[in-house]
Amino acid sequence: MPSITPCLWFDKTALEAAEFYCSIFPNSRILEIQRSPMDNPSQKAGEILTVEFELDGHRITGLNGGPDFAFSEAVSLQIDCADQAEVDHYWDALTEGGEESVCGWLKDRYGLSWQVVPRRLGELLAHPDADVARRAGEAMLEMRRLDVAAIERAAFGD
Repeated sequence: MPSITPCLWFDKTALEAAEFYCSIFPNSRILEIQRSPMDNPSQKAGEILTVEFELDGHRITGLNGGPDFAFSEAVSLQIDCADQAEVDHYWDALTEGGEESVCGWLKDRYGLSWQVVPRRLGELLAHPDADVARRAGEAMLEMRRLDVAAIERAAFGD
């Protein structure tokens, strides 16, 4: 079975972005840097063309493709966080130089969208009591960074 690897298009910052992401996620590393063998529309021969890296074991390619395309919210990377401490860690690191959005979404300094989601939110949204699930969802809609304790309070009416 073939492997599937996301390829992220950067202008000229693929290595910088890969190093930044690897500094945030555990068990992450740069695997390979490929340099362009010839001049092309977005770079000169010898400049970095692609960077292969792993984020906690997930392989990703960063491509220095030039300024023609930019990231949009249509594609995001979702981080399944065990608890509030993980939410806070990833939120703080990825919003540095980036921007907060709503409902646990953010854009990092490179324009890539991320969803920083506590596992507990999924549990509450799937709660067998529809009112608990609805209140959890309504609480989430009012937040930027997701706050597990506040979502639980809202869900259970405390």
